[in-house]
Amino acid sequence: MEEKTNVMRVLEQKKIPYKSHTYEADGSTSGVEVAAALGEDVSRVFKTLVTVGKTGQHYVFVIPVACELDLKKAARAVGEKSIEMIKSKELLPLTGYIHGGCSPIGMKKFFRTTIHESVKTCGTFFFSAGKIGFQVEVAPADLAKVIRYETADLVADA
Repeated sequence: MEEKTNVMRVLEQKKIPYKSHTYEADGSTSGVEVAAALGEDVSRVFKTLVTVGKTGQHYVFVIPVACELDLKKAARAVGEKSIEMIKSKELLPLTGYIHGGCSPIGMKKFFRTTIHESVKTCGTFFFSAGKIGFQVEVAPADLAKVIRYETADLVADA
């Protein structure tokens, strides 16, 4: 019997089709290593980043694992003067997730979520199922039935 995460339960409650994937993780696995473990293109495997704006509002950004979040572009996307990453120790109390297992679905409360625009070119994409070692694969249009999100150019130019 496969272990179910909260993210999987939410997707099932909303009748959203998804595929779950597991990988061996030692806790320090990078997103690029996760993509390799899944045998997937890094452009289809996304990471979830939680930030705080100058106004004190929190924002969630979901970007391809091989990319860096461009804080200026991210701030522009949500209309903030500036944003910064939250500290690792703030992640669990704020979201209910630990670093490396953060998912845009099922946080303690919903934060404005922006996904990198490249997601529009993915039939399906991967993101954390809320636990290290677990990923879900979902179509962007289906994710929109679970959480509200917008898309924008969020990553640092290579």
